[in-house]
Amino acid sequence: MILTSKNNPLVKETASLKEKKGRKELSLFLVEGAKMARECQKSDCKIDRVFVAESYRGDTDFLTGLEDKTAWVSDDIMRYLCDEKTPQGVLCRVEIPDRVLQAPKASCLFLDGVSDPKNVGAIVRTANAAGYEEIYLTKTCADPYAPKSVRASMSGVFFTKLYIAEREEILSVLNGVPLIVADMQGENAFTFTPPDKFALAIGNEANGISEETERAASRTVKIPMAATQESLNAAVSAGILMYLLKKTSFTESFK
Repeated sequence: MILTSKNNPLVKETASLKEKKGRKELSLFLVEGAKMARECQKSDCKIDRVFVAESYRGDTDFLTGLEDKTAWVSDDIMRYLCDEKTPQGVLCRVEIPDRVLQAPKASCLFLDGVSDPKNVGAIVRTANAAGYEEIYLTKTCADPYAPKSVRASMSGVFFTKLYIAEREEILSVLNGVPLIVADMQGENAFTFTPPDKFALAIGNEANGISEETERAASRTVKIPMAATQESLNAAVSAGILMYLLKKTSFTESFK
């Protein structure tokens, strides 16, 4: 059977996941495309439902074992469910991991009010690539499970541990872990020697790091730039610093 009505309870429920309220109520988020679905299956994340467009002619190997969770829908319904303007023909509902806030086991990231969902997703993507498995996000950050964030993360959302909490709670669990923030008056990030374990804090795009986080910081670093350039994009800055602060481990790994 092919679902064709927007009034279908399953369709209406799934469409609600495009909004933060729906994701919070159902503890589910949306993943678009067969490639992302396959990456999700490699992780600990659990697929709740799969929707496939009637016109989809791509690979369906990833559906093996998910037959009882798969629903075929009309192309109009697929467009209604997806956030992308041009849907790829596959959409998954995935369970949001239920994690209890805890101290990091290794060097981690602290996103202090990053408000652009694409920046949040891009930072998660780079963090996964650079080996930062734990990411702490204040509740003032854009939702990392929003469709735009998930797409920008390019599967990073599946392989990193995301902790969303109040700033005070995060600073509390990070107590004892050296907190490094970016500041134009800080040390040159290219010559800075970081501790073995640290938390890298990335601030809001417009306002930077909060006063509370700045007071908790143990070190500050800067990314040198030409006098004609005032600042860098938050995701770009985060990416540069993530790799620079782990340059020793990467150098040793690729000798």
